[in-house]
Amino acid sequence: MNRPIVMFALVLCSTTFAQETAAQRGKKALESTAFIPGLWTANAYGNAWKRWGGAEKPKDYDKAFREYYGLNEAPYPNKNLPMGLRESPLLVFKGLAIDCMSCHGGSIFGKSIIGLGNTQLDIHALFDDLNYADGRNIPLPFTFSNVRGTTEAGGMSVYLLGFREPDLTLRQPRKDLGLKDDLCEDTPAWWLLKKKRTMYHTGGADARSIRSKMQFMMSPLTSPKEFHKHEAAFYDIQEYMLAMEPPKYPEKIDTELAAQGEKLFLKNCASCHGTYGEKWTYPNKIIPLDEIGTDPNRFYGISEKFGEYYNQTWFAQEKTRWFLPEGKPVMATKGYQAPPLDGIWATAPYFHNGSVPTLYDVLNSKTRPQRYTRSFKTDKEDYDFEKVGWKVTLVKDKLPSTAPAIERRKIYDTTLSGRSNAGHTYGDKLTDPERMAISSISKPCNIRIAAHRPSPIAHRSD
Repeated sequence: MNRPIVMFALVLCSTTFAQETAAQRGKKALESTAFIPGLWTANAYGNAWKRWGGAEKPKDYDKAFREYYGLNEAPYPNKNLPMGLRESPLLVFKGLAIDCMSCHGGSIFGKSIIGLGNTQLDIHALFDDLNYADGRNIPLPFTFSNVRGTTEAGGMSVYLLGFREPDLTLRQPRKDLGLKDDLCEDTPAWWLLKKKRTMYHTGGADARSIRSKMQFMMSPLTSPKEFHKHEAAFYDIQEYMLAMEPPKYPEKIDTELAAQGEKLFLKNCASCHGTYGEKWTYPNKIIPLDEIGTDPNRFYGISEKFGEYYNQTWFAQEKTRWFLPEGKPVMATKGYQAPPLDGIWATAPYFHNGSVPTLYDVLNSKTRPQRYTRSFKTDKEDYDFEKVGWKVTLVKDKLPSTAPAIERRKIYDTTLSGRSNAGHTYGDKLTDPERMAISSISKPCNIRIAAHRPSPIAHRSD
């Protein structure tokens, strides 16, 4: 072969490799790596339908599986598995495991988006049915989801950490860290992380902690050495998270209404949620529970006992630039964190427990539905463009306790524990036109509303 051509090819390959950023490596790792061993056999995926009540396997099984459990099509090679499931070794066999995108792989207008919270997911049904398909017909150890679209993510961490010594070796019996499974958590969008000093709904964790983002790896089948092995990849994954931008609103914007909304937002909302555009600000405020008035279960559900033990473990021993005092990754707070609102149009339903289906209802506590369901699809016909959020169907009566659990979880009943839609009444003083004006600026647009300052909730790159 011609020597100059070979040298040019080598230089080109070297240059391409050198230009790969940490964020690019993180994206690649997230999309291609099984971070935990298989939890089920490979056959469990193909046999899950036997729990659905039908007489035969659906023809388009991959699609039927995604819709039944609320998972989304993977926008990357994943061997026909949805986002959230991945091939991973199970002992010496081919197995099936979960990954981050089961909860953090959402969809808007039918498009799968990594980093968007999955508000369609029934993770309890998914785990229960895959166990059943593998012949483990025993109840799950606690409730993984009380209502479809939310998870008991905090409870999962509390439960799994109880099986670990501080150095992450396994222990028995499980340490009691105050497990609660009625927190009903909505999954925040990853692109919000870039603005935060603290994260999670209470703002009780350091936003720059790498190891805190590895908690899902605490399956009892994961050895301590696997945490060390994958830590470098999670540094890259965090860089990918910090590089994320929200999806752009695809419809036309009423710019006159948005201009009115800008003034109202700056007057009524910006002090807690920040300002937006090229010179954005974000105050990282924790609003005391007695002021915000939203459901208290998530606040009380993760105990100080858990936090104290967590801060003794491997998760707390990383060397990084901490935002929190004393270099601790978690601490107690007095309430809930007012989040940034970038891309908020795509992140319905709202509140930390997903109890409010539209932005209009966020701004008018009197119109919030008490008991409702929705399609759990994300197409345009399922979206309420006027109120900004998901269309819902009101449900008059509770389903009987004899109804299938998967059907009961489709109904959001705000009278039940962890699901209150009370609080955040700041918008009640506004008029309806004012609420619609504020809602209009939740939609990213390609114009600058104000001549000399950025629109409050416009996409940062506009």
